[in-house]
Amino acid sequence: MRDRLSILLASLLLAAAATAAPAPDPKAEAWVRKTLKRMTLEEKVGQLVVPGLNGVYTPLDSDAAEKLDRLARERRVGGFHVFGGAEALPPVLLNAAYGTSGGRATRGQPLAIAVLLNRLQRASALPLLFTADFEGGAGYIVEGATRLPRAMAIGATRDPGLAERAGRLVAGEGRALGVHVDFYPVVDVNNNPANPIINVRSFGEDPAFVGQMAVAYMKGIQAGGMLSTAKHFPGHGDTATDTHLDLAVIEHPRSRLDAVELVPFKAVIAAGIDAVMSTHIRLPALDPTEGLPATLSRPILTGLLRTELGFSGLVFTDSMSMLAISRRFGNEKAAAMAVAAGADVVLDPPDPEAALRGIREAVDEGSIPREQLDRSVERLLRAKARLALHRARTVDVEAVPAGLGGRTRQAVAVEIASRAMTLAKDDRAQVPLRLKAGARVLVLSMIDYGTGWREGAPGRVFVPELKKRFADVTAVEVSDRATAAEMDLVRALARRSDAVVAATYVRIASSSGRMGLGEAQVTLLERLAADATKPFVAVAFGSPYVGDLAPRVPALLLAYDWTDAPEAAAVRALCGEAPIGGRLPVTIPGLFPVGHGLDRAAVAPGAPIAASGPQ
Repeated sequence: MRDRLSILLASLLLAAAATAAPAPDPKAEAWVRKTLKRMTLEEKVGQLVVPGLNGVYTPLDSDAAEKLDRLARERRVGGFHVFGGAEALPPVLLNAAYGTSGGRATRGQPLAIAVLLNRLQRASALPLLFTADFEGGAGYIVEGATRLPRAMAIGATRDPGLAERAGRLVAGEGRALGVHVDFYPVVDVNNNPANPIINVRSFGEDPAFVGQMAVAYMKGIQAGGMLSTAKHFPGHGDTATDTHLDLAVIEHPRSRLDAVELVPFKAVIAAGIDAVMSTHIRLPALDPTEGLPATLSRPILTGLLRTELGFSGLVFTDSMSMLAISRRFGNEKAAAMAVAAGADVVLDPPDPEAALRGIREAVDEGSIPREQLDRSVERLLRAKARLALHRARTVDVEAVPAGLGGRTRQAVAVEIASRAMTLAKDDRAQVPLRLKAGARVLVLSMIDYGTGWREGAPGRVFVPELKKRFADVTAVEVSDRATAAEMDLVRALARRSDAVVAATYVRIASSSGRMGLGEAQVTLLERLAADATKPFVAVAFGSPYVGDLAPRVPALLLAYDWTDAPEAAAVRALCGEAPIGGRLPVTIPGLFPVGHGLDRAAVAPGAPIAASGPQ
């Protein structure tokens, strides 16, 4: 018994040593103390605000450049949050609703980002902290960087080592650009199939598993030299409301929150997470104040997060431009309330100047004590020192092409996508596809437009890759706005085809507030799948929650994401060129339990494959 206790104690000590924060650098600590002591009140207030910027070419002689320069040089903001680009849609477009919030989102330009961030660093009296949402890798925001599959795809591999490699890759690309904080991992437990905004951004529905994968990803980010952020505290997984659009409410009692939502947060805090991001969700069990989201709640940010859970790192708000905050509280009031609640950083306020005024007035009035302000500023300075920004702020622009993208990094994306492929059902044993030479294949892209497409286009890799393997491929898009005549045309094409592959694209999209295909689309697939004389396989790119579709099709392959690597991986899986072994990280209600997945071995190159379907 004594030996067992000794072994257990030794294991605990080793674990603690592995997750303990590195010993403080005396010179860095001295810089923090000296800097804090000489800062004015205006400079301290400025540090708590991190506005957003678009990572695109910005001429010096422009309103955008002047605004950024003023915020950095005069307002002494603490940093900036890096978005991609944004283009306004011309008002003459007939289908402007298919854009994103009235515009078109684009990815940022890597060299332009590095140049802009360097310029802002030089303009600022204090080092700036640059943040980004690299949820799908840096390639989610930045053109030319590596685009990784979403968290649920990583969860489907069930490999923490792969999660850590992904985190390390992302951090390396981020630091090459001059970005210091990744707002990742998402530690929300997605147990609501109707969640329109978390969904595949979560590792899964099992709290302990989410915590395990999040800790692994966090360690990779930290090993790569970035700060890691757990979001969205205290949990955004069990809601059907997108907080970009409105305030969500989670009514669960404290016992349920302890058993589910808080479990992964406790795991990453124990492992040494650098930062936590709050959520714009009301949780009456934690704070009964009517209409008050967690971001503005002192019982949640200070009472629960700081005091009860013992978190000592940075607390960021989620974007203050989201309507759950901006529509209900306004700029100045919301910023002051967030800081008073316990946030160290007010992120992406709609009007940074108003946010600064609101915080300053709250300090002057005493609703934000000066001691609390100093503690937040000290945490920010210490984070900057830990990143060595007090010694070197800028990056080598000429080194950016070597630090982003490339075949070696892309191989990680390919591995995740391939190992994530999950065969949920195959009633007719049709996967991998076994088709005669010259078979006619109909490929349907079933598109949920919602708010348009942020990157690429559905099928841009899937269709060309299928055409490389099959001589006669017809590709058709069927949107949620397809007419009856268009549906009739699709059915006619299906009758002439030897096999049908239906790719469904159900995406998470900020401010769309919706998930799923239209009933007419699902009915069409059901009717096509009823023909048992020819192979029919559905491939779900994006949300795996396809409960209305799964019972109506004979074969269903889950890819969890809708970008290039998953599309290419799906083709390899369909054609038997790669094994299929992914496992569902979530339950598909009434159909498939968490952990479900059918295995398929790869077919050796050159091995004969018996043909199926019409001869």
